[in-house]
Amino acid sequence: MSTLDRPAEPMHREAALQSTPMMPRKVLLACGILAALLYAVAHDVLAAILYPNYSSFSQTISELGSIGAPTRPAVTAVVLIHEALLLAFGIGIWQSGRGNRALRVTGALLIVYGAIGPLWLPFPITARGEIATAGGLNDVMHVVLGAVTILLELSIIGFGAVALGRWFRLYSILTFATVVVFWTWSFLYGPELAAGEPTPWLGVVERIALGAWLLWLAVLAIALLGHPTPPRTSSESAASRTRRVDNSPPAEV
Repeated sequence: MSTLDRPAEPMHREAALQSTPMMPRKVLLACGILAALLYAVAHDVLAAILYPNYSSFSQTISELGSIGAPTRPAVTAVVLIHEALLLAFGIGIWQSGRGNRALRVTGALLIVYGAIGPLWLPFPITARGEIATAGGLNDVMHVVLGAVTILLELSIIGFGAVALGRWFRLYSILTFATVVVFWTWSFLYGPELAAGEPTPWLGVVERIALGAWLLWLAVLAIALLGHPTPPRTSSESAASRTRRVDNSPPAEV
């Protein structure tokens, strides 16, 4: 039998299955960093430039896109770009998850997260001075979308935590706790916000929760960009080694 007629060795077949076009994957993963930077920078910049007297200390992030806010058109554009970048990032994570089920689930959930993001736009909250008298369905749906978004964030962090190494797992646990604590804290301001009353520290609390989530996305992107091939979990690597042993030719006697 000639060399060309010989079947590929199991290890060679496995390497071929793991190969992923590097540049497209890296471009998609870089979208995670861009998405985090865009959202983190644009909102406070928009508030400072386009929204006179807006307080990042005491007002919610959502108020930048509230009904009648001067920043609403710009926020709409930022949200659409941000969600498109997250969709691309989710696809990049999915590509990176070949042989790593937890990472594939992380990518799939992030694609869902990016897909539902534009649903926020038809349901802006009512302006602070009018919410007590004019609040309605928009505000209810805004809260519902907020709860769904937070649950998705926690799910993404949870699956991402087990997809990579120990250091990333510990960092993800810290991020998970931060997101839970500060988003829960922000919901405690609900009665004051609904009544149109002052909400000191609310802007800071929300920005800590959001910042922890955005930073986690950026760190995940950087971690995946550092892998020349899609990373595997330890259990999957062990299973792969077992398959190679089982497929190896018997020793000669």
